[in-house]
Amino acid sequence: MNLVARMAGENRDLLGELEERIGYRFSDSGKLQQALIHRSWAFENNAAGVDNENLEFLGDAVLGLCVGHLLFRSYPGMREGELTRLRSSLVNEVHLASLARDIELGRYLFLGRGEDNSGGRGKDSILSCAVEAVFGAVFVDGGFAAADAMVKRLFAPRIEKQRLVVNSLDAKSRLQEVTQDRFGCQPVYILEGESGPDHQKVFRVAVSLDGDILARGEAGSKKKAEQEAAAGALERLVAGDGK
Repeated sequence: MNLVARMAGENRDLLGELEERIGYRFSDSGKLQQALIHRSWAFENNAAGVDNENLEFLGDAVLGLCVGHLLFRSYPGMREGELTRLRSSLVNEVHLASLARDIELGRYLFLGRGEDNSGGRGKDSILSCAVEAVFGAVFVDGGFAAADAMVKRLFAPRIEKQRLVVNSLDAKSRLQEVTQDRFGCQPVYILEGESGPDHQKVFRVAVSLDGDILARGEAGSKKKAEQEAAAGALERLVAGDGK
């Protein structure tokens, strides 16, 4: 019996807890065990080749495909650029680490003593890589259908909130796409004024399209005021009010 299989047998209860959290039961629990082994543990235990990095590599591709599939089904009318930005926000390090914390993945990781003592169980980089490795393990164990179902289970409750975050952060880009597609022209941002002392300025910006004001925004910087105005314009256009 190889090391990973032996560890999976010894950690049956621990692995079972995690299976409950992710909603998938492995036919080969050794795959899940390997997904949880950080290279620092492998190095300290002279176990080269048993860490989760290959599964992480695979899981990165699996997540990109399955999250893309989920978004394609969830937002059939969304444009390619918006889908791409939303997918990127869902599979980036910060969001994957957040997902890992939701399922308490850090509790189940096998880390080297040094990495563990330095707070490795809470590091975004380690958590996000472990999430990718777990998805890679699910794919190897159960195929695309199993990975796709798990992505739907874990990501579907989060995508609408993330969509709103992405839209608010990148309203200008989205507005440019919408106006170019619908009207064949791009929005123009006009600084209408600023007030307040130098350390507490308030900027007022209007966004216009073909000479018509779509919306206005106010914020502590010109850039943020432009984003506020763009968000207001998007809300108006999406609501169907036109220009």
